[in-house]
Amino acid sequence: MDVQHIFARLDGLFAENRIQEAESFLLSCLEQAKEEGDYGAYLSVGNELIGYYRSVSAHEKAFAMAEDVLLLMEELNMEETEHFATTLLNAATAYRAAGKPREALADYARALQIYEKTIPADDYRFAGLYNNVSILLEQLGENEKAAAFLERAIAIVEKQPDARMDLATSKTNLALLYFKMQKEAQAQELLEDAIRIYRESEGNTDAHYSAALAGMGEAYFRMGRLERSFSYYQQAVEETKKHFGKNDSYRLLCGNCAAVLRTLGRLEEAQQYENEANHEGA
Repeated sequence: MDVQHIFARLDGLFAENRIQEAESFLLSCLEQAKEEGDYGAYLSVGNELIGYYRSVSAHEKAFAMAEDVLLLMEELNMEETEHFATTLLNAATAYRAAGKPREALADYARALQIYEKTIPADDYRFAGLYNNVSILLEQLGENEKAAAFLERAIAIVEKQPDARMDLATSKTNLALLYFKMQKEAQAQELLEDAIRIYRESEGNTDAHYSAALAGMGEAYFRMGRLERSFSYYQQAVEETKKHFGKNDSYRLLCGNCAAVLRTLGRLEEAQQYENEANHEGA
């Protein structure tokens, strides 16, 4: 199987916002790889499915796919390889997104141990790991440790000229953490940097753009500039819907929009967003 062709086709589906077709396409590729005994293609597509299921909040499917891929890699004696660590990273991120921090932390720790033995200290993959560990530590209330991991991630990403989008993502994550640490001026500066990077992409916004927009929504809400806050939250809603559909993050952002609109006294509009926020089948 031609894995590059598969990913090119997948990119095309996402570019055309045909998100619902991605699962059936990847599953058909997975089945073909299994029939052909193409383990490399199977592992690549399986990892892609883990990320897809995580992004659309299909948590149980993500867990099942991760277990399937990891078991196959163990059968192939790949437990101590960088590829196994990358799959652990994907699995951990799926657990984190589903609110399972204990499982996530265990997989992150194991992935870090393997990376430290198999790849250089400034390898770009460490940045992704540090970013995800930071998010988990923040969820566990370990803000200082979370900030330290993010700073390590940014130090690596800044050296990569082709990683501007990832730099924006890391700065967004650190900004949101700074809000929790009462460092609002530093947070807003980081968010402005992140949004500038996204907008320099001439419309080819990254899926994480919505997080930066939501961060600006929070920043302006804290400053009492409610119209600006709603504008950024509204943009975040549309970006999330475009990339992931009406997932958990979409509903959360709709709830933020509703809260700001109620504060503004725009009750009819607020109700519309509340309906979206509470619609589990959205």
